[in-house]
Amino acid sequence: MAFETLSDKLQGALRGIAKKGRLNESDVDVMLREVRLALLEADVNIKIIKEFIAGVKEQAVGDKVMKSLTSSQQVVKIVNEELTHLMGTEAAGIDFQTAGPTVLMMIGLQGAGKTTQSGKLANFLRKKEKKNPLMVACDVYRPAAVDQLLTLGKQLDIPVFEKGVSESPVTIAKEALAYANENNHDLIIIDTAGRLHIDDELMDELAQVKQVVNPNEILLVVDAMTGQDAVNVAGSFHEQLDLTGVILTKLDGDTRGGAALSIRKMTDVPIKFIGLGEKLDALEVFHPERMASRILGMGDVMSLIERAQDSMEDEEEDLKLVEKMMAGSFDFYDFLKQMKMMKRMGGLGSIMKMLPGIGGGGKMPDVDPKQLARTEAIVFSMTDKERKNPSIINNSRKNRISQGAGVKINEVNALIKQFSEMKKMMRQIGNMDERQMERVANQMQRGGAGATGGMPGMLGMPGGNRAARRGKGKGKGRGGFRF
Repeated sequence: MAFETLSDKLQGALRGIAKKGRLNESDVDVMLREVRLALLEADVNIKIIKEFIAGVKEQAVGDKVMKSLTSSQQVVKIVNEELTHLMGTEAAGIDFQTAGPTVLMMIGLQGAGKTTQSGKLANFLRKKEKKNPLMVACDVYRPAAVDQLLTLGKQLDIPVFEKGVSESPVTIAKEALAYANENNHDLIIIDTAGRLHIDDELMDELAQVKQVVNPNEILLVVDAMTGQDAVNVAGSFHEQLDLTGVILTKLDGDTRGGAALSIRKMTDVPIKFIGLGEKLDALEVFHPERMASRILGMGDVMSLIERAQDSMEDEEEDLKLVEKMMAGSFDFYDFLKQMKMMKRMGGLGSIMKMLPGIGGGGKMPDVDPKQLARTEAIVFSMTDKERKNPSIINNSRKNRISQGAGVKINEVNALIKQFSEMKKMMRQIGNMDERQMERVANQMQRGGAGATGGMPGMLGMPGGNRAARRGKGKGKGRGGFRF
């Protein structure tokens, strides 16, 4: 998740007051001191921190809140709303042209990831907006940039307009416009050159390209890892080119978070997209309210639903699979499909962090590609009857399966046991309330982030019943599931 350290510290600050119910002004001051320190460590602009703290306190210590029996909950709500407001309140979309091609001009410093983000954005808008994109290679000073864009175009099956490195960016951009009109491209994404720093030569060239193509959007690509420097870069580019939006990259790492929390307030330029990984589909629309909820551990169910929809290869079949999994009526064929679906959605750890009450605190177990391959090998070594009815797998069958998969027999035993435990658990997990789900998440965290933690059999992680055994005997939740 984005800026995990900031998230953990803010959640820690709010966790202290959440247990108290009714608060006094001293409680709020203690909480705000911790929030201030967390924002400072995240490299958020000091002016923004002061305004944020003042805004929260003004609302939090009002009579209506302080006299409420649930003042702690109201303060958490205030922090969430102020955090959302800080990042822009609402998602900002692309300004599409009503007639003729929409032109997006990608700019930024060298190394920020403009070329990769150009490919991601073209892929995203083709899928989401049904556009017919054309990518344009205007970074003529770095031959590798032209080759990189051509490679991305080939991988994505998206055409690239390029004239090598001998023509000027202005000429290339002008000819690309004519080509797009002739070939019915309704979206043009221009990948421009960058520098290691902002200089007059760079700005003059970008201004000339802008004058020729008259872009609908000028999108600045900035590396979130640079913290406050990203805000300074955005300010400089905006002053000279009038930015319409920002794409923040590398937001999947434990970044300081200062850029995401500062750019909108400092420049009045909205963050439109965020990059969350290296894969060519790892791009999301930036929703301030969803990001605030993620940061504060309140989950992001809407994004999770969208991710699930995007990961579906056959919607009708995938929905049937979900129903079978939740009913505990699945077989090993379904088990393999489920593992692949979870992998497409980003893995179990990524999914759990988007669920309310589970999102923050600690590392979640995730899919191990090597273990997934071993699990698949075991299942592929079973016969059709064995996959549909695992109860018939006796010792001689296990020996045959282990030899066919190239694994030890104890791995076959473990997988079959976990499969059985998972069926039992999935019959009951649909009836859990939020508190019970949070307890499961805590058990998973105590079980570890690697091969030994997690839900039984989930994503092929061996030994997944350790946390369940640890919690055994501590009472039953609704539906009879033990915690």
